[in-house]
Amino acid sequence: MRILMLSWEYPPRIIGGISRVVYELAQNLGRCGNEVHVITCWEPGTAEHELDKFVTVHRVHVYNNASNNFVEWVMQLNFAMVEYAVDLVKNTKFDIIHGHDWLIAYAARILKKSFCLPLITTIHATEYGRNCGIHNDMQRTINSVESWLINESDRIIVNSNYMWKELVNVFNTDNKKLRIINNGIDLKKFDNMAADPVFRQNYAAGNEKIVFFVGRLVNEKGVHVLLNAIPEILKNYNDVKFVIAGKGPCLNNLTELSEELNITHKVYFTGFVSEEVLLKLYKCSDIAVFPSTYEPFGIVALEGMVAGIPVVVSDVGGLSEIVDHREDGMKFYSGNSNSLADCILELLKNNGLTERIKNNALKKVHRLYNWDNITDTILDEYKQVISQYKGRG
Repeated sequence: MRILMLSWEYPPRIIGGISRVVYELAQNLGRCGNEVHVITCWEPGTAEHELDKFVTVHRVHVYNNASNNFVEWVMQLNFAMVEYAVDLVKNTKFDIIHGHDWLIAYAARILKKSFCLPLITTIHATEYGRNCGIHNDMQRTINSVESWLINESDRIIVNSNYMWKELVNVFNTDNKKLRIINNGIDLKKFDNMAADPVFRQNYAAGNEKIVFFVGRLVNEKGVHVLLNAIPEILKNYNDVKFVIAGKGPCLNNLTELSEELNITHKVYFTGFVSEEVLLKLYKCSDIAVFPSTYEPFGIVALEGMVAGIPVVVSDVGGLSEIVDHREDGMKFYSGNSNSLADCILELLKNNGLTERIKNNALKKVHRLYNWDNITDTILDEYKQVISQYKGRG
């Protein structure tokens, strides 16, 4: 099967979780013998065209947008994708297009209609969900594009029951179009990787346990909830350091909050970290915390589970579906810093609970979030959609 994927991010360009999902899915599809092409956004230091293991990657240049308007930039990205894809699609007999989120909507629809190809779209998150509603013109524009893309797609994949309900409630999406297919995780991600004590010294003293967060520093990731929990944690357990990896528009607000709470000596903001550093941080951490207030899936939780450290997550969205409280992780009431502090303290003090959670989590990930099984499920969807599309012709 020949598959064309459209995504605004693909490694080494990593803005959020989409990049890792697209990479793993594309590579596994290619490993199964399919011909997979990904059209994505070029950025400095990346090749315009390359064979990345089992996937052919095409990176397009986006014209400079002096207005700094994100929606306009997305339009330029779509123009560039279409301009590039026309010759590619003419010369490659693709069977299906798989798009990821609203950012590629226009290119996906033009290619679908121009070349009579079926279109599957994965909706990873929605503008409505990220912002707890639609409040301004830019959000209204993105929301309308999402609605249009859902209507134009032959099948919609979501990664959790939470997202299924969101699409039905927000867009009145036809249930017959929707499929729930979980994201997966590379089960070998941390193979043969041990904790590096010398590396660990860069972040915490030898007597301090590390509580780790990684993600974009935006409001819905809930880092402010974690910071507000720290004073209570320190009252009961002082030998701990909080390492926060990532960048984003909330960084200044978060550092100011740390100063107000008088916890700067216990919080380390790393900024953006490379994949190599990220893996090392997971392996030398004692607890991973993901306090999101909105999270359609939560692949970072799977990373923590595969790394062999207990995870603490908020009881929202896909995170709540991944973790069973006190069995393979800890769940706290979303937005409630006291509840979060209680969960972290219990793991810091209860070694027996920590070990049981780590073991159960690893078993669950192997059972439910294995990319081999997920890839087979998605291939079945491709075949069904292609068959139905040909049947209409």
